[in-house]
Amino acid sequence: MTKILVIHGAGMNMRGKVQLELFGTLTLADYDKQIHAYAAALKIEVETFHSNIEGEVVNRIYDANDRGFHGAIINPSGYIAGYPVLYQAISLVPFPTIEVHISNPARRGVTSEVAKVCIGTVAGFGIAGYDLALRGLLGLIAKK
Repeated sequence: MTKILVIHGAGMNMRGKVQLELFGTLTLADYDKQIHAYAAALKIEVETFHSNIEGEVVNRIYDANDRGFHGAIINPSGYIAGYPVLYQAISLVPFPTIEVHISNPARRGVTSEVAKVCIGTVAGFGIAGYDLALRGLLGLIAKK
């Protein structure tokens, strides 16, 4: 079975509590529930992980590699810029990573440094962006 790691970056624990006009009312627990539903429909095993600590995220990426994961999705949130160790970790693992954003950071003038090391990005489609990313990873993995 295809195994995908979904990483929620710094500040994602605040979803549904602040910036409701930008990100909506879904909480991190709501995100995880919907992501698991998308994965189940696609017959994908998904593991979700959140941390506000960069080193924990880096360790989880390397752990996913050691455990044979096939791909990753990251919503970097607070890790969007200025975290070179995280970007290096993503670039070092052999599996593809897709960056996801609920909103479109470019509309706010924000440029993602994470995108530079990801195979692709999905932005601006709300929670459905995770479904799109899962489907994209399945297509990439099937080609290998």
